[in-house]
Amino acid sequence: MPGELTRGVGPWAATAVNVANMIGTGVFLKTRVMTCNVGSAKLVLVAWLAAGLLSLAGTFSYSEIAAMMPEAGGDYVYLRRAFGRLVGFLYGWIAFAVARAGSQAALAVGLAIFMNVALGGVLDRRLGTALFGGHAGLSGLTLVALAAIWTVALINCASVASGGRMALALTIAKVGLVLAVGIGAFAFAAGDWSHLMGSGLAGACEGVASSARGGIAGFGAAMLGALWAYDGWQNVAPLAGEVRDPQRNLPRAFVGGTLIVAALYLFVNVAYYYALTPLQVAGVPASSSVATEVLKRFLGPLAVSMTAVALMVSSFGALHASVLANSRIPFAMARDGLFFRSLARRSPRSNVPVRAIIAQSAWASVLALSGSYDTLTDSVVFSSWLFYGLMTAALFVFRKKMPDAPRPYRAFGYPVIPMIFLAATTALLINTFIAAPREALRGVAVLAAGLPFYWYWSRRPTAGRTPTPPPPGHRSTSTAHRR
Repeated sequence: MPGELTRGVGPWAATAVNVANMIGTGVFLKTRVMTCNVGSAKLVLVAWLAAGLLSLAGTFSYSEIAAMMPEAGGDYVYLRRAFGRLVGFLYGWIAFAVARAGSQAALAVGLAIFMNVALGGVLDRRLGTALFGGHAGLSGLTLVALAAIWTVALINCASVASGGRMALALTIAKVGLVLAVGIGAFAFAAGDWSHLMGSGLAGACEGVASSARGGIAGFGAAMLGALWAYDGWQNVAPLAGEVRDPQRNLPRAFVGGTLIVAALYLFVNVAYYYALTPLQVAGVPASSSVATEVLKRFLGPLAVSMTAVALMVSSFGALHASVLANSRIPFAMARDGLFFRSLARRSPRSNVPVRAIIAQSAWASVLALSGSYDTLTDSVVFSSWLFYGLMTAALFVFRKKMPDAPRPYRAFGYPVIPMIFLAATTALLINTFIAAPREALRGVAVLAAGLPFYWYWSRRPTAGRTPTPPPPGHRSTSTAHRR
């Protein structure tokens, strides 16, 4: 159809986008802190399972809405239609300006750091000064991070089909690496199943606050760590306008991707505790990782380099999937006249929103150069979960406003499971205000900073905007009035 993007992403590639975004560094790094939070292997596994089930509950609502409205922009489109242009814009503002670009900057810098470890520190010592004639210039780490961002941008400018194939290939590699760590631990480490019954409360727990150890507060902190590792379960939503047979494949990508990741996380964490006692896990230095210490049991000194390579591949895969999907958010906003209009243009050759990809990568590069990405992304945890909750609330809005709309997939357990997700999200938001008020207030401030931009774009002339088609089952005002 003229004016539409190409549906070139198949079911496996769509699932890979979600899986790649979830499997970043969390599964390699978070188990140490979570063990310190709750003290026992069993409770850590419970936290991983509970976070996986909560994420799965969220996918049910996303699956129904995305299958009903499979359009580019995902959450932005759904929130705008459920709650109005302002709410949709604020989501897009957070996604483009802070959350997604900041995450991409962090992933690119992380990739450079892991590459530096694998190469023995050569990026720190040589590359930056060599390229800039001995002057301060950019460090080798920064140059590699920028190269990663723009390599991924170029890949995604080619075509959505090639971007999807790359996401699938990188995801297979990432899943293989996680499986290799777990299988290696079971096959070659001198482990013991009795480790699952031990305690890690007496561990060194370097850098873990005493207030986040034990009791309800400790379990809540462990849940936050696990939820951070699962974050990305909704990432295919902005790409919905380019997924083939979206009514079938989008629910499979949401639900199937989350189930795959939950199974991998549980498997590899059981492997960690098979190889190490909870006390040993809690005693892992903050400069290392549980995965590294497990690999040392059968690889020796080579484990450090192998873990660095695994983290590098994982970071690159997550970066690619994030750029592929999230560049469609500014594209959709521009199409509605709520962002720079030039970003709504597509490449005549590939039918890909190249300008939106370039703009997103340019801003991620600025954040990588400034080093501000950690502060920014920490500040939007609150607002990110606020929008997850609003997306689930949108399910109830659409059920009431569009009762006759075709629903190829209906949310499992409606209304109970979506209500449980809303309750859990509300509790998380309240806990964030109590436990981390500074970060919560920063999140509110970042949201408020988008208001002047909304005021500017919403008052610009409407000429030149690409009209957005009404959602399925939508009734005009006059028709609704006659009823």
